[in-house]
Amino acid sequence: MNKGGLVTGCACCRMNRRRFLATGCAVCAGAAGLLARPGELFAAQTGGGKMKIRIIYSLHAAQQPGPDWPNKGFDFAPVMERINAGLAKECPSFQFVSSLAAGEEQAKKILDEDKSADIGGYLVYQMNAWNRVVQTIAASGKPVLYADFQFGGSGGFLVYMAAYLRNKTPNVGFVASSRFEDLVEAVKCFALVKKGGSVADFVAATAKVRAKNTPKVGDLACTPDPVKTLSPQDCIARMKQSKILAVTTEAGPTTQLLGIPVEHMSFVEINEAWKAADKDESHAVAERWRKNASAVTDVSQETLETSAAMYLGMKAVLKKHGANAITINCLGGFYGGHIHAYPCLGFHELNNEGLVGGCECDTRSTSTMVTLNALTQGRPGYISDPVIDTAKRQIIYAHCVASNKVFGPQGPTNPFTILTHSEDRQGASVRSILPLGYMTTTVEFEDSRKQLLFHQGKAVANDPDDRACRTKLAAEPVGDIEKLFTMWDQWGWHRVTCYGDLKEPLFALADALGFKVVEEA
Repeated sequence: MNKGGLVTGCACCRMNRRRFLATGCAVCAGAAGLLARPGELFAAQTGGGKMKIRIIYSLHAAQQPGPDWPNKGFDFAPVMERINAGLAKECPSFQFVSSLAAGEEQAKKILDEDKSADIGGYLVYQMNAWNRVVQTIAASGKPVLYADFQFGGSGGFLVYMAAYLRNKTPNVGFVASSRFEDLVEAVKCFALVKKGGSVADFVAATAKVRAKNTPKVGDLACTPDPVKTLSPQDCIARMKQSKILAVTTEAGPTTQLLGIPVEHMSFVEINEAWKAADKDESHAVAERWRKNASAVTDVSQETLETSAAMYLGMKAVLKKHGANAITINCLGGFYGGHIHAYPCLGFHELNNEGLVGGCECDTRSTSTMVTLNALTQGRPGYISDPVIDTAKRQIIYAHCVASNKVFGPQGPTNPFTILTHSEDRQGASVRSILPLGYMTTTVEFEDSRKQLLFHQGKAVANDPDDRACRTKLAAEPVGDIEKLFTMWDQWGWHRVTCYGDLKEPLFALADALGFKVVEEA
């Protein structure tokens, strides 16, 4: 099945899976098994006298045991088979051995064992997002090629790699491409070290290969999209009139972000409002969603109606507290049994109406959404977990919530489908097929540092990959895609995207707020 990741371009990759599993991968669901070396038997057949490269797959387990990117139950074994076999075929001058590691402890054991193994370099593949493996391997001082398994490891990859770039770590090169051929070319850069070159030469060579294989800037002319924006003073006044409800385990004092009041409340109130939602009205909302969606896949009528009740409950709580924005610790609330329906469809509906629904109790991103909503007089922001693909010169904004009225409540709608929440294949969420050809503006306001992070991109595709979050808007960034790798350790993974060329009004607003603009591309 074509998953759209690094390995899909490799037509040659056909290794006997039983032989692969027999070497250790089958037992890696347990902690001890994570030290198994699924490539050892395979590597022994590639011959001696070659530079030995260890591939380390950084992940929870060969078959994913719980909800996380790419998704619960994802089988990494075929992916690793294809990578191992593909590299062996395309890079015959190297000997590859492979291991799995869930974190620092396993990575340290691998390094200890490698002291007598004549390992010339490491390829660390970030398969799940936050497993801390590359840090230990990079500290070895040996050349390290760091690779992103896109829509799997991308969050950690971006955050960890940004730190290496910021600190000018001399021995870590990287590849972030959906083309297997780009991985192959980067791996071949290890040959420089074997020939006597330095690790810095290796890193420089990987950067040169990456630049060569990244497409040139495309046509960034966009469909006209005039946006009526408020003046900075009127926008700030509108922000101060807003209120965000931040829903998590315990209530707390009201705080402020960007001058916007943030009221911290517990799950109890939102869950009671969900229970109290009118059943007939919930049914009517669910039927409207079903009618308007292009398709409803793997989501039952009962789930649609509980999601509709969550939407109605959120609206009731917003009205009660005089708020126009809500953000909920949805994953913690759902998995902890504090709430019994995902708010994804409710957020979708609120954002369509000119209100604000923000994911994961991310108050910084939600305050950014409120600001964009005020500035544009109703256009919704779109929180995402971005992925960067140099093969297409794209940044892909991925999340399971998105509006389908990106030009505001009175604007046209775009198609959407209703599917399960991607990471755990439960509940209901949205894949919005967002309009293409338009300029988008992506930002985060950081109140504590008085900074506005900013980049823009032309919307060019909706990525259909089944891995990771459901909505995936791909944009060609305006500016330097290499620079776009450098800010994630300072700002985290989330970004907020809004349709429209908002550069001038946002820069004016930043100036009025006393914020410095940080252009990340």
